[in-house]
Amino acid sequence: MGEKLRERVKERYAGAALTVLEDTGSASCCGSAGERGLDSEAIGVNWTGGGYSAAELEMLPEAAGAASLGCGNPTALATLSPGEVVLDLGSGGGIDVLLSARRVSPGGKAYGLDMTDEMLALAEKNKAEAGAENVEFLNGHIEEIPLPEDHVDVVISNCVINLSTDKPKVISEAFRVLKPGGRFAVSDMVFLGDKGKLPAELVKSIEAWSGCVSGAPEKDEYERLLEEAGFEEVSVEVTHTYEEEFAGASGCCGDTATNAATTAAANVPLASAFIRGRKPAGRGS
Repeated sequence: MGEKLRERVKERYAGAALTVLEDTGSASCCGSAGERGLDSEAIGVNWTGGGYSAAELEMLPEAAGAASLGCGNPTALATLSPGEVVLDLGSGGGIDVLLSARRVSPGGKAYGLDMTDEMLALAEKNKAEAGAENVEFLNGHIEEIPLPEDHVDVVISNCVINLSTDKPKVISEAFRVLKPGGRFAVSDMVFLGDKGKLPAELVKSIEAWSGCVSGAPEKDEYERLLEEAGFEEVSVEVTHTYEEEFAGASGCCGDTATNAATTAAANVPLASAFIRGRKPAGRGS
């Protein structure tokens, strides 16, 4: 199922990028950062949940906010400092990369890694419009990060790791590229309970995976994966639960995803969370 899922995710996010590149409106019917970040009542499968301030969005090209399909603001979570090197896993249209680049200037750099050509094209357009010289976008998969070990100070991501079918590999790769003492600071979706209670049709649904539903790990599982990879100071801080949003979802994102979401809400709560960890100082990959 892994490759089939990957292609479905690429298709969905390519469509979102093309919508913005063609200037036909927001990135998807589920809403963009520009809409969702300022309107906490918006409902969809991907949520920003008010993570970006109006001031942050005003600093960026409009298309960067329009293409954001995240569930938080990892740049605020990471407490970035000038001179640091940051990597965003699944960087999409580049909103978190561009915000990070501002925070690590002068002397720092922000990388964005994405597998979708259309999103990378949009990100490059936003980079040029923003005049960001300390930004580099990479084409690749988050399970195989095209950077050397011990290379970055901070790994961020925004509602992307849950989409991977090989989360241990993603987290071990993040650990590998981090410098000793480097931080893992991610916004993502988690289940607050036993995923074993979820109906089989939900877990198997490709639409549900690409809509940040069945791919989300359990909270305890996320903590365990980070610890097994070697991270310390691990924490998963829930920022919002989505029972009501799921139950009232309008179906704009597809019947399969909506039905799956409603089922999930009735069995095991889904939540957005800040996930943190630190690579031990003095420990290389």
